[in-house]
Amino acid sequence: MLLLIDVGNTRLKWGIAQDGRQLPAYPDAVRWRHFGTLDCADVAQLAQAWQGLGVSRVLISNVAGAALRESLQGQLLAAFGERVSIVWFASLPALAGVRNTYRNPEQLGCDRFAALIGARALFPSRALLVATCGTATTVDAMTAGGDFIGGMILPGLGMMTASLARNTAQLPQVDQIVAMTTPFADNTADAIVAGCLAAQVGAIEHALAEHCVHQGEVLCVLAGGAAPLLAAHMVAPCEKVDNLVLIGLHVAATDPDQPLTVHSLC
Repeated sequence: MLLLIDVGNTRLKWGIAQDGRQLPAYPDAVRWRHFGTLDCADVAQLAQAWQGLGVSRVLISNVAGAALRESLQGQLLAAFGERVSIVWFASLPALAGVRNTYRNPEQLGCDRFAALIGARALFPSRALLVATCGTATTVDAMTAGGDFIGGMILPGLGMMTASLARNTAQLPQVDQIVAMTTPFADNTADAIVAGCLAAQVGAIEHALAEHCVHQGEVLCVLAGGAAPLLAAHMVAPCEKVDNLVLIGLHVAATDPDQPLTVHSLC
């Protein structure tokens, strides 16, 4: 079996997809045989969670740094032994129908590249704006032909709210970001959330408008932990997709034209 792992800045997700190379039709994008998520600080729990799974191959997108990579490698070896094939996913000039036109293609975050691959597989032959809303928010533009033409990076929703508490004398830390039903709040904590939601949505919709100027009709795809909150405030139509990075890894791992091996992306 193939184990897919998405290591973000805050949380780690993992899944084992059902057998088969082809993705089911959206929105039933991937049926997971096994699935889990936990905080990156709890990575030491993974070997126990994976015991008994017949995993022979692992494909990992990691943006959390070298220390987390080393810890995760140890958990994989503890769970599956030395024979498991581990591939650390990296951005390439082209893969699975996506052409990466970044000035230095390898500098594109591997999670962004995987999300683009997943979005193109789910919505083929469409111009896309892929917004992944986690610790950071990334907004990436792709043509209907699969050319990734560039993107934006901004602080994520939680980081935005936290920065106000850190850098102002009288604004509070927002402990929980809740859905807003009005753009104007009657208390300070909700006013911070309302402002940060507006900033996130505004950035995404501005990027969408700019992409539409050159591409015509563009579909906005939202992913990441903050996606449900942002989707409720989007004026433009959008599709919210769970586990988009894992979907992209699944597509990349099963691409018959460019098999990923332990030697290709370490």
